Amino acid sequence: MNCYLGIDIGSISTKGVIVNDQDEIISSCYISTEGSPIEATKRLLNKLEIKDDYIIKGIGTTGSARKIIGLMLDANVVKNEITAHAIGTIHLYPNIKTILEIGGQDSKIIIIRNGIVTDYAMNTLCAAGTGSFLSSQAKRLDINVEDFGNIALKSKTPAKIAARCTVFAESDLVHKAQIGYSKEDIVAGLCKSVVLNYLNNVCKGKKLEEPIIFQGGVSKNKGVHKYFEEILGKEVIVHPNGHLMGAYGIALLAKKNKSNKEYSHKLLDIKFITLGTECHGCSNNCELIKIYKDNELVDTWGSKCGKF
Repeated sequence: MNCYLGIDIGSISTKGVIVNDQDEIISSCYISTEGSPIEATKRLLNKLEIKDDYIIKGIGTTGSARKIIGLMLDANVVKNEITAHAIGTIHLYPNIKTILEIGGQDSKIIIIRNGIVTDYAMNTLCAAGTGSFLSSQAKRLDINVEDFGNIALKSKTPAKIAARCTVFAESDLVHKAQIGYSKEDIVAGLCKSVVLNYLNNVCKGKKLEEPIIFQGGVSKNKGVHKYFEEILGKEVIVHPNGHLMGAYGIALLAKKNKSNKEYSHKLLDIKFITLGTECHGCSNNCELIKIYKDNELVDTWGSKCGKF
């Protein structure tokens, strides 16, 4: 069968899907990037188990490392996360108007009207209130981040945690524990503070119209989902594949822009190496990244003067 590969390479997690001609996900995978998008992509391809009867007609990449992985896999589509998330979501929910997305190290809001992205916003450089923030707090509390949501739902009086800054949140968390707050109330307070932080910093000035959907890795957290609905006073949809929506959207774009080309199944055999160097040709002293594919120099990034 014809199929299309979509990969979303983020700073914390790497997601991949394979879709067929009916736009159905026939294989998917979600793994940690672990600081190496190239190695993460190889592990992802191995776990996706691309079968011999799959004819790969298109590959799309999105996420923070989309360009280098797009070069590595010779992707026919390379697009930003805003576009990928919007395409995937609109395909499943044609009438959607607001996308709330919280990932590993960033969060974003996408405003859609009549099937077109009309506005968007992303968080600042601070990762407070994202997936990595929740993971670090879970470690501090000695609980699994996967259990965060269920623990939060047990609380009746969430503690007030200042989550605008990770440092302040951690000191607030320690203080609340020292004065006797239960773990359930602290966890619920963290989930609620994530929502408040997101609404105050990412959504400021934006009109959140229904239907509203919540996606990204943090959408799996039932506590955060609960407080979004409670604070907004509106229904917030969570799709079972909400954490894969970027990969799904870019796979659909790869299908839309397919060519007569067929990709080799030997994607795992690609030798892809990046080497850092410095050019001393002028006073710029540009830091360059030389990219080798199967021992051949295919590109050089970082040149300010256009020499490379």
